[in-house]
Amino acid sequence: MLEFVATNSFARVIFLLLLFGLVVFVAGFLSSAASRRSALKAQLQSIATPAHRRGRPRLEERKDSGWARLAEQIEKAGLSLTDTNADALREKLIAAGYQSPEAPKVFTLSRLILIFALPLTYLFLATLGNETLTFFRLYVLPAILALVGLYLPNLFITAKADRRREAITNGFPDCLDLILVCVEAGLGLEAAMDRVGREMVHSHPLVARLLSMTTLQLRAGSARDAALRKLGESAGVDEIKSFATLLIQSDKLGTSIADTLRVYAGEMRERRRMRAEEKAHRLPVMISIPLVICMLPTMIGVLMLPGVIRVMRQLMPALTGG
Repeated sequence: MLEFVATNSFARVIFLLLLFGLVVFVAGFLSSAASRRSALKAQLQSIATPAHRRGRPRLEERKDSGWARLAEQIEKAGLSLTDTNADALREKLIAAGYQSPEAPKVFTLSRLILIFALPLTYLFLATLGNETLTFFRLYVLPAILALVGLYLPNLFITAKADRRREAITNGFPDCLDLILVCVEAGLGLEAAMDRVGREMVHSHPLVARLLSMTTLQLRAGSARDAALRKLGESAGVDEIKSFATLLIQSDKLGTSIADTLRVYAGEMRERRRMRAEEKAHRLPVMISIPLVICMLPTMIGVLMLPGVIRVMRQLMPALTGG
């Protein structure tokens, strides 16, 4: 049977299709079971959560996720998933919003999977298509796909970190204004951050998550300077790091926190306005490139085409004696 499958191309294709269908069926069954279990778990948690706390952002990390368990099993099997530059990778993942301790291992595992999955998928599809596997298709393209699988997670993490950083930077001035209102109304800094964190869940969820995490750290007994430094490190934004440093200095020197918040909120609003103006001033330069490439040849052709036709019809016959 195995010899027949190995020698007959039609039987080999049928066997590969059956194997692919089996794998898809098993993966779909497992994913549906996992989704049903997660949905049931979410319903039970929503029932068990008190009504006054359901508006708070979810702060805990899913340490029992499937990727984390898979990475743990692979490390137990003897394959180390620890990156050589673990500190830089950890900072990059935190900037992208992945604060779980297992995130670096899952990132390394995803890179390893993509390195082998993309070339093997291409070779499998090429085999099913009965294409002639030349040297370029057999070696060069799989090597290129392996490089793409190696660098694709880095591009994804970088893009997600940039989007998260931009969202936090744009939403933090509004957060400072609300904290300033709460402080001037008589609330302390911890109570003001907790109140603003619960109010900004829907408008700016990333900023609300940062404030709620800082509030929980303060309630757990952490020092204010340590919690504020952790806030700046978790955000990964220079403005928030400067804000945390400013609050620490104001707390140590005994200056008014309300005045500090008012001045820094004005500065952040001014920076946001300057960034918007910079993008607006950069827009004509960016538009000029497609205009020159696409519109200018068309306009030149439309304007010069009647003259060219007239030259060909009248001037060229006169020059040639026709």
